[in-house]
Amino acid sequence: MTDDPRLNPQIGEEIDPHTGHREVDPVTGYDTTGHDWNGIRELNTPFPKIALWALALSFAYSVVAWVLLPAWPLGQDYTRGLLGLDQGEMAVERYQAISADRNEWLARFETDDFATLQADDTLMLPAMVAADRLYQDNCAACHGSDGGGGPNFPVLSDDYWLWGGDPETIAETLHVGINGPGDDARYAQMPAFDWLERGERIALTDYVTAMPQGTADQTGAGATLFAENCSACHAENGGGGMMNGAPSLIDEAVIYGQDRASVSDTLRYGRQGVMPAWSGRLSNAEINLLALYVANLPQRAAEGQK
Repeated sequence: MTDDPRLNPQIGEEIDPHTGHREVDPVTGYDTTGHDWNGIRELNTPFPKIALWALALSFAYSVVAWVLLPAWPLGQDYTRGLLGLDQGEMAVERYQAISADRNEWLARFETDDFATLQADDTLMLPAMVAADRLYQDNCAACHGSDGGGGPNFPVLSDDYWLWGGDPETIAETLHVGINGPGDDARYAQMPAFDWLERGERIALTDYVTAMPQGTADQTGAGATLFAENCSACHAENGGGGMMNGAPSLIDEAVIYGQDRASVSDTLRYGRQGVMPAWSGRLSNAEINLLALYVANLPQRAAEGQK
């Protein structure tokens, strides 16, 4: 019998000083701790050396970073480190570099020669990426991210326009706005026809509602009322295109809806949509860039692009 307390006096083998016995895992050869987790034995394995090296390297890096880089706050200031780096200054410098590069190519859009700009593919391809961001930030909330319009806001991705869809006209609309406070704003208002008799409004509602399908009765009271009260703005056939903000009534590009309830509300209460003038927020170059982007939305929609 041995006096070594690490040996089990009954079996003469080295024992675990914590458990008083030795049990070796037959697969790994490691001792077990004696813990049993629903049939799973816990091994008494050594601490991984790779973890020790990772801890040592992390500590060494933290000491080096502490010495070289900004590290400790000192009230309203902080230690600069031996390298004297300032991330705030670095961010400003990078922003200024990006702005200078952007302003360099954006300056070319100060011109109103849209045909020349559109013909320059090397300029337009990267510029349209910036134009998309400009559109999403300023226009998408009302007109949809793809120009598909929204409730009470016109579609920009089709070929139906209130004042024209060429870049020059779009740029002017962006500059002055619609029904805004400026003297140069485009003006468009659908007056309320609540002065008509109820029966007359019903007849006119039925006529306008049937116009997109081409089934409107051209001999009834609705046709007469339309000719007397609506054709001056919407054209005799309801096709719009008068460059006065009056939409077409014979296609699917309807801003406020052309079901009976919507048309009835329009006749009774009128409509007056507002688009702000962007000349106070965007530069002339940004407006021209945005006009080119919007003018291209119908083509993008036809090609199935997003």
